[in-house]
Amino acid sequence: MLSRHLPSLFLGASLGVMISLGHSVFAEREQQLPELPLKELHTFTEIFTRIKEDYVEEVSDEQLLKYAIKGMLSGLDPHSAYLDEDEFKELKVGTSGQFGGLGIEVNMEDGFVKVVAPIDDTPAYRAGIKAGDLIVRLDEQSVKGLTLMEAVKIMRGKPGTDITLTVVREGADKPLPIVITRDIIQVKSVKKRMLEDHYGYVRISQFQNHTTEDLHNALTQLRKDNGEALKGLVLDLRNNPGGVLSAAVGVSDAFLRRGLIVYTEGRIKDSKLSFKAKPKDYLNGAPIVVLVNGGSASASEIVAGALQDHKRAIIMGSKTFGKGSVQTIQPINRNSALKITTARYFTPTGRSIQAEGIIPDIPLSRIEIASIEAPDERKLITEADLRGHLLSDKEAQKADKDTAKDTKQSKKEEVSLVKSDYALYEALNLLKGLNIIGTR
Repeated sequence: MLSRHLPSLFLGASLGVMISLGHSVFAEREQQLPELPLKELHTFTEIFTRIKEDYVEEVSDEQLLKYAIKGMLSGLDPHSAYLDEDEFKELKVGTSGQFGGLGIEVNMEDGFVKVVAPIDDTPAYRAGIKAGDLIVRLDEQSVKGLTLMEAVKIMRGKPGTDITLTVVREGADKPLPIVITRDIIQVKSVKKRMLEDHYGYVRISQFQNHTTEDLHNALTQLRKDNGEALKGLVLDLRNNPGGVLSAAVGVSDAFLRRGLIVYTEGRIKDSKLSFKAKPKDYLNGAPIVVLVNGGSASASEIVAGALQDHKRAIIMGSKTFGKGSVQTIQPINRNSALKITTARYFTPTGRSIQAEGIIPDIPLSRIEIASIEAPDERKLITEADLRGHLLSDKEAQKADKDTAKDTKQSKKEEVSLVKSDYALYEALNLLKGLNIIGTR
């Protein structure tokens, strides 16, 4: 009998994000030794011997075996890996909530480091790193040939020091050098604000152990700020690279009263898990628009998929990343571990997100409003400008100047929102439309 305890949360790349999704399992089963592939083992031994004898430099047996293990795992998928002592420490740092680095979620693609998403309010975010960027050079060193952890180690460093990332970006004519100053990364998982009366906004930048509690507090505070129940909520998961599975379940559960949230399936019994909603909806059925994009991955896709399948929210934006596999961290000894893909996760209706992503109900192209001018109302002639016109109710009641001032301010804020965040502007308009229909 073999027993292994697996940690209760997934750990991630030490730049300030999690790159894999896992859950606590306890694997205990009879181990039956498979029939050994003698021919392949003979080939391995032959190559091992030739490297020892003929390679230009001497390499230790331990180093060669470590390379062999790493190569074996890297050939499986982009998320499985052997973690030596330094890499295991880097992985643990990612769960501390505070660490030095750049603040990006990264993955390997075709030998280069691909940015899944920059984390809000971090050096990478402020420097203009975007989801989908391919990092090809780190200062003067090419990324080609490096492992993900080796690249991560170079990007990490003492806060206050600079590193130049050379990125290839879709639509750019040539590689872009971007200088980033390393800093202590402190990730605030949940942010909230009122968009306008009756409509709230919650941004989840990453799924951490305390995200569910933070969301509950944010929704409670929004209701207090509004003075009554909200009429709608925008849940922003754009560029959210994922995180802890339990947090994704908790966030989904905050808006669902019943039903399946997510389930996982793998080859071993312990990888087959399912999670169901408890009978409480923090919004009491008020409409939700969830914003997603290509940087929304893993745990973000669990939330979007669950709310979409239950028709509890409208998903708006662009197709998500498509990270639908589950990784667990299996310690080998005190100083090393195995990060291995053990299952796939599925939405309540049985959809696998792996390499497919969540397709929005309402697609939005990437649009930037360069400039917008509100019409000068002083130049527009209306009925109210005509001499002797019939008085409106407001005029008859002599509405005070504050009302006119508030209206002008509201229009100014609307123009500002459409310029600063067009997707959010559209989400707010959709919520208003849903409420108009609901009251008829």
